[in-house]
Amino acid sequence: MTDLHTPYDMIGIGFGPSNLALAIALQECAAPLKSLFLEAKPEFAWHPGMLLDNSDMQVSFIKDLVTLRNPASPFSFLSYLHAKGRIERFVNRKTFFPSRHEFNDYFTWAADQMQDVCAYDQRVEAVAPVQGNSGTVELLDVVTTDASGRESRRRTKDLVLAIGGAPNIPEVFANLRRNSAVLHSSSYVTQGKPKLASAEHPLRIAVIGSGQSGAEIFWDLVNDPAQPNVDLIFRGQALKPSDDSPFVNEIFDSAFTSDMYNRPKAVREAFLTEYAHTNYAVVDGDLIEQIYGVFYEQEVIGTESHRLWRNTQVHSALAVDDGVELTLSQRGDVSRQRYDLVILATGYTRRLGDTILSDLAPWLTAEEAERSYQVPTRDGFQPRIFLQGYCEATHGLSDTLLSILPRRAEEITHSLISGLTPMPKALTAAE
Repeated sequence: MTDLHTPYDMIGIGFGPSNLALAIALQECAAPLKSLFLEAKPEFAWHPGMLLDNSDMQVSFIKDLVTLRNPASPFSFLSYLHAKGRIERFVNRKTFFPSRHEFNDYFTWAADQMQDVCAYDQRVEAVAPVQGNSGTVELLDVVTTDASGRESRRRTKDLVLAIGGAPNIPEVFANLRRNSAVLHSSSYVTQGKPKLASAEHPLRIAVIGSGQSGAEIFWDLVNDPAQPNVDLIFRGQALKPSDDSPFVNEIFDSAFTSDMYNRPKAVREAFLTEYAHTNYAVVDGDLIEQIYGVFYEQEVIGTESHRLWRNTQVHSALAVDDGVELTLSQRGDVSRQRYDLVILATGYTRRLGDTILSDLAPWLTAEEAERSYQVPTRDGFQPRIFLQGYCEATHGLSDTLLSILPRRAEEITHSLISGLTPMPKALTAAE
């Protein structure tokens, strides 16, 4: 399919929560824009590889797709509960934190209502500048392929990138990227769990990482019916609790974004380092206590089914016939351990130069976005490019999280429709 004669006003790459929030904001403002979102997956899916049973959200349901922007929106989590007939039962639970399964169902419910603005099974392969007679770049061509290899080309005036991070694979595992015995946490449920279920004997598994994902996976494995033997390996002395106290949590407020952006670069960097414990390499306090209980109970009964490797570095990883051999260093002592499966709970990377925007590198003047989330470009480049989830260094720790989705969507919406008279008014549930 080629659509070059009727360019879109905006194309969004990716249709996760960020661009879903933007699609809803555009609809509620009745923005007279021709827009389309492109998603590589065949249907909406929010971190399907980490949809663990009995795992709850770490953010309040009030920080949904819309409420902080428009509390009366028909796309709120409360509207979802009402539509599903569960609102009173949810109230009876007396919690601000739904299960991850329920919040994923909420996102899917909202996405199902936006089917007309999203094309699924469209993997973006290239973004190419379209130059006019004067040499000015006037539009962008977005080239995609579907699962059958069929190519499509669409033309747009503006672009919004919201594709999430890429799995971070430590260099020591670089040569094992295609080894089925090494998985990133992002594919734990979809690839790791089937391996457990089909194994003829209890697997020996290593989980690398001391953050929430690593802790959740370790806990899930400990309770799996397949009864694997699990080693939790990390560089620090202890699993550290995340700081979600009220004053600290204010750094995730949407109003804090401007405060962060207006600080000098060195001050921003120091701030991100100081408050990294709110989001990186930290674990929910209740889960830490549960994991501690596992090792305490092992000591009581005299078993060692699961092991805690703290202060440990992975020096090498070698593929062997029946799995992976890791060379581990713990306080100077070196040992080799064989595992059937290694799970890397090592986070994600977000580098603009590694995205599809690398095609446009000659036209970009910086990788850091402006306060409006717009990427600076050279003179003679008319399309505007907005980023969602790639601005942590300038906009704060909330940039990769759910906390600011509604407000950021509102800001980008206002930029996209700037110049329209009058400014469209957001629709409420009653309208």
